[in-house]
Amino acid sequence: MIDKLEMFIALANERHFGRAAESLGVTQPSLSGAIKQLGDQLGVQLVFRGSRFKGLTPEGARVLDWALKIVGDARTMREEMRTLRRGVSGNLRIGVLPTALPVIARLTAPFLDRNPNVDLTILSHTSTEILDGIERLELEAGITYLDNEPLGRVVQVPLYRETYVLLVAASHPMARRPFVTWEEAAHEPLCLLTGDMQNRRIVNQHLAEAGAHVRATVESNSTIAIVAHVATGRWASIVPLELAEMFRGPDLAAIPMRDPEARHTVGLIAAYRDTHTPVLAALLDEGRKLARL
Repeated sequence: MIDKLEMFIALANERHFGRAAESLGVTQPSLSGAIKQLGDQLGVQLVFRGSRFKGLTPEGARVLDWALKIVGDARTMREEMRTLRRGVSGNLRIGVLPTALPVIARLTAPFLDRNPNVDLTILSHTSTEILDGIERLELEAGITYLDNEPLGRVVQVPLYRETYVLLVAASHPMARRPFVTWEEAAHEPLCLLTGDMQNRRIVNQHLAEAGAHVRATVESNSTIAIVAHVATGRWASIVPLELAEMFRGPDLAAIPMRDPEARHTVGLIAAYRDTHTPVLAALLDEGRKLARL
């Protein structure tokens, strides 16, 4: 039944029989047959009938909740048995905020030094995508904000406190100032992350606290695009210090933001479970070590 539950989860995630079958490496008739067999075994209809996927029935939605728990526990058991045979090994998929990518190696480099048989897949995602990915078993862990928007029932390991700077070209009139206020920054032509990014919502929040309303003339979901526009000298951007330090060189300047002097906690999250896979437990332990540095 585990295989059928995994197929059902894939269908719920993809919301399309063809894409779900492709993701599983099976034919569409095989997937459709497995979903029907699962429904017959449970005595319920899992999806609304039709020539294409029309959504889960109420019973199907409840079965999905159970499937996520059962498949998650089954994967944990398999990983634990593999660890007994081979030591900590396997693959971890980690969703990371774009603004946290400059920091990720502080966690992953020492983790891989201690666990050389582990492979990592690091994916850039919004905070919403990270939570959804963990819930749908598409990600094992995420790095996101811990103190700004609700996270639900997840394990949390704080890693660092994010502070903010105004990133400008070195030729900018404010480039040599010791600090700049949020209200002053609002009067600059700004290039900011898009509204689906939690960092943008944080920036908007602190600008509003300073009594400023801002309209970004350039928006992007790419931090590289943001920095590239700042480098032209025509725009400024409000970014985390860690991001600015990665790109800062002779052509850019990062000015600390004040009034308010905002800080937000960024950390490692994973699904809340009584027992995690050995490889995920090792990553969480590494995060706790990093937090103590």
